[in-house]
Amino acid sequence: MKGFPAAAHETLQDAQLRRNIGKATSTIRAKREHAVAEVPDWEALRDAGAAIKARAMATLPEQLERLEASVTRAGGVVHWARDAAEANAIVAGIAHGHGARQLIKVKSLATDEIGMNDALAEEGIEAIETDLAELIIQLAHEHSSHILVPAIHKNRAEIRTLFERTIATGEHLGWEAKDIAEAARRHLREKFLTVPMATSGANFGIAETGTICVVESEGNGRMCTTLPEVLVTVMGIEKVLPEWRDLEVFLQLLPRSSTAERMNPYTSLWTGVRDGDGPREFHLILLDNGRTDVLADEVGRQALHCIRCSACLNECPVYTRVGGQAYESVYPGPIGAILTPQLRGLGEAPTLPWASSLCGACYEVCPVKIDIPSVLIHLRARVVKEEKSHASPEHLAMAAIGKMFASPKRYERAQRLAKLGRGPLAHLGGSVPILSGWTAMRDLPDIPDQTFRDWWRAR
Repeated sequence: MKGFPAAAHETLQDAQLRRNIGKATSTIRAKREHAVAEVPDWEALRDAGAAIKARAMATLPEQLERLEASVTRAGGVVHWARDAAEANAIVAGIAHGHGARQLIKVKSLATDEIGMNDALAEEGIEAIETDLAELIIQLAHEHSSHILVPAIHKNRAEIRTLFERTIATGEHLGWEAKDIAEAARRHLREKFLTVPMATSGANFGIAETGTICVVESEGNGRMCTTLPEVLVTVMGIEKVLPEWRDLEVFLQLLPRSSTAERMNPYTSLWTGVRDGDGPREFHLILLDNGRTDVLADEVGRQALHCIRCSACLNECPVYTRVGGQAYESVYPGPIGAILTPQLRGLGEAPTLPWASSLCGACYEVCPVKIDIPSVLIHLRARVVKEEKSHASPEHLAMAAIGKMFASPKRYERAQRLAKLGRGPLAHLGGSVPILSGWTAMRDLPDIPDQTFRDWWRAR
């Protein structure tokens, strides 16, 4: 990984990308505000959502065992995957067992997180994205830049050119959105009717009944979960909900927070297998991949409450300027700044906790009230404590300055020295090389001729 500062510097050079993202996020924000304003008990729903997720995480082992028992009772097969390698091996094994050389995919952040498409390609299996935006990204050989709208950084002209170069070779699609989308429909319709295996993610998994829930807007998910003979769902363990009734809350929170709709156009629910109805085999892969480590952090575990609505991205002044690809993760924006470093390990993404502001806008719109600013501060402290060398010049300088600020007497002495142009406070403007990087974004006010303490003592 380049790290967020270097990656953001690159994306900021792309003026078209910035215009595309700015226009799209401002439109989504306005629509969401209108949709939320229609609900008189919106804050109560947020409180309920936060409480349900907190209960699920507090009793996670119990809920996962309940989910396994329920899925098995309904005729499904449950697999446990500690990491990406295990999850990908399970999917590949199922595909090989059925002689499948292709599989169709419902949009899934979990499968993107584990790099499933590339892992399957190494096994000679082609994973075909069926979500329109995911298909665009796949055809362009790019990475997603938004949780909800992966191709948010592309405009209509770019998509039209891409399709004419790939799935609609030799055609002139024109400029109408419906004609451009029709090229994708024709391409995917054949896949829906002929590919024998599908994979999906899961928005929710209900421990009480063993039901898996996927919400989407195009109908491709419904096609993938009903037509193939074999369906494999890869679900992060944090997606479990204890009771069926919990969906009442989340199916109100999620659509308004994500697509600014009163309800999702397609809400697909399936429970195991049934003769003559849907896939003949259902496999559920419960994915850890770092989530247990996140759960062990009393502050950072809030990140596991996320329901992937993307509201925080659309509000974040950092994301709306640099775009999602600067985060180098399938989880961009504020939630990515706190989730990715914990899943991968702080040493793998040490700059991401600084990739979001502390303005609080993300917390205000989060449907389950994740206190992202507090987690950002917590992770920044962990990076400094756990990842940065304690022998580095910056660390030594900060330790000395911290010692000075910890004592009123030492602080007053430093103020007196600063008036004479000496001491640490006099050099925090950037003239000290080891502090120049820190002071590039921060400064202290000039030391006044008379400090408050001097004024107080004099009177």
